[in-house]
Amino acid sequence: MSKIIIIITLFATTISCQSINNSKKDEISYYHVTKVVDGDTFWANGGTERDIKVRLIGIDAPETRKTGRKEIGYYGIEAKDYLTKLLSGQSVRLVGDVDSLDRYGRTLAYVYLKDGTFVNAELLQKGYAVVLTIPPNVKHSDLFQELQKEARMKKRGLWRR
Repeated sequence: MSKIIIIITLFATTISCQSINNSKKDEISYYHVTKVVDGDTFWANGGTERDIKVRLIGIDAPETRKTGRKEIGYYGIEAKDYLTKLLSGQSVRLVGDVDSLDRYGRTLAYVYLKDGTFVNAELLQKGYAVVLTIPPNVKHSDLFQELQKEARMKKRGLWRR
């Protein structure tokens, strides 16, 4: 009889722990944007001591500053300004793909605002970035190609030239 009680107690405890873990796993985590670096990179904090640097997957915005190998790109300042306006004071949801970090240690993510805006797609659609597909992170590459094609046809943003 005591073996049955122990088994029932263990079973109930296991179910209780699973439901707590599942509810935590199903919770959506948001990161507060702390600084925009350029049109495809920003810093965010998820409630820890350290911010993380986030690089948007699947897109590339023109450079905003001259570095050793790169010049300031056409429409770079506009892209940064737009992303700053879009993300300032916002909390965002980060969704990964296959690789979680790039070679520079930045967190790779598809980024969503609380209202559902898909930031990576928004930048392409408005012409603030171009498609940059780096396998294996290809989850939205077809959508991104279509959005870039539309922006180019309608001469939006950097496609105005």
